[in-house]
Amino acid sequence: MQGEGLDKGGREMLVEGEGGVFLVPSVTDKWREIQEFQARSDDILIATYPKSGTTWVIEMVDGIMKGGDTSLCLQKPSVARAPFLELNPPKPFPSGLEMLQSLPSPRLVKTHLPFHLLPPSFLEQNCKMVYVARNAKDTMVSYYHFHRMNKRLPEPGQWEQFFENFLTGKVAWGSWFDHVTGWWKEKENCRMLYLFYEDMKENPAREISKLAKFLGKEIDQAGIDRLVDHTSFQNMQHNPMANHSTLPANIFDQAVSPFMRKGEVGDWKNIFTVAQNERFEEEYNQWMSRLSPRFRTEL
Repeated sequence: MQGEGLDKGGREMLVEGEGGVFLVPSVTDKWREIQEFQARSDDILIATYPKSGTTWVIEMVDGIMKGGDTSLCLQKPSVARAPFLELNPPKPFPSGLEMLQSLPSPRLVKTHLPFHLLPPSFLEQNCKMVYVARNAKDTMVSYYHFHRMNKRLPEPGQWEQFFENFLTGKVAWGSWFDHVTGWWKEKENCRMLYLFYEDMKENPAREISKLAKFLGKEIDQAGIDRLVDHTSFQNMQHNPMANHSTLPANIFDQAVSPFMRKGEVGDWKNIFTVAQNERFEEEYNQWMSRLSPRFRTEL
């Protein structure tokens, strides 16, 4: 029987959530519990817009917290080491809230929520927050392919339709523009490290060092080198504790598109038409002011 909020294929359908941000019903159904989540003062929040290097930075942070011993990162899947706060899958899978309640401190917490929709306790507890932003063009392409293989997310339709939906914020977790600028505006008001995906690609050792300093951890050069190797795209693509290959195909169908597909900067050039690029630039220039973060769309 078709569940409430699901289409005929069992995919969730978009709903307009708090403040006009589009979400999926499994998230809005748990909204009160998500907002009442009790953060601990030593929680580390890892926040991104979807498909912006979330799993990558989780692997970096987890490795840093484990003192650079990457073998300790291979004992559990990423989702168990940094539970997804608003994840609410069908049973028998536990929700992110249930997983977080059972974790000892210090916890890593993953979220895709815009800053203004964060549970208040993260700010009340003055938690450290790591935010990663990725240029919108590559994010859009990656998110489109993720929709194709993630059998719970709304059906993306053709690329042309998804392109329009992304530009207008009619995708799960809302507008990319609102998301990256919303977190950017708050970065001086809380304990936040704001990173860029493109910087992580350009010089991962530098960004890992930056993360370690922010987290108050000392990692020697050998530890940094191990983490750079462990978190390379090729190694993560073949790491079952990071590539989500442990999930069944009726959730993540990696025959349609791998969870870790390319991990490149500039892949958007392979799918954007000239007209789409012009339309994107027009929209981008309307949204992004001189006070917004600066993005690179190629390296």
